[in-house]
Amino acid sequence: MNPEPKRLFRSRTNRMLGGVCGGIAEFFVLDPTLVRLAFVLGTILGFGALVFVYLAMLIIVPEVPLSGEPPASTPPAAV
Repeated sequence: MNPEPKRLFRSRTNRMLGGVCGGIAEFFVLDPTLVRLAFVLGTILGFGALVFVYLAMLIIVPEVPLSGEPPASTPPAAV
């Protein structure tokens, strides 16, 4: 039996802008403040390169599905 693989989602609860850092923090079981701080420091020290990474993740990474809604990659169950 394979356990369901862990998936990266944007957070609905731990969000400041789009939930990207909150989603990364939930995926790696970290404090969201540390992830946000790492993004800000990386953006400053990397001359803004992480801004494009954040925007790409905002577009590409889906939000956490609502509790009654199955994830988009899971096919519906046959009746």
